[in-house]
Amino acid sequence: MIGIQCRLARVALGWGLRELAKAADVSQQTIVRCEKGEELRPATLDRIRAVMEEAGIIFIPEDEIAGVGVRLKKAT
Repeated sequence: MIGIQCRLARVALGWGLRELAKAADVSQQTIVRCEKGEELRPATLDRIRAVMEEAGIIFIPEDEIAGVGVRLKKAT
């Protein structure tokens, strides 16, 4: 997950900085740093990503056709 994916995922979920920070048990400043693309500890980045994946986000890697992205899991 890179910074833009973090922000895209948060917006897709309808979460503000506060909601994501609380769900991932990190500070709001940590989320801001993540979205700016600043380096975070791997464990912190993994926790933020895991929280969003549990909420229904799928992170899409870059390929030869397009850049990174996110999508929502299909509702069941």
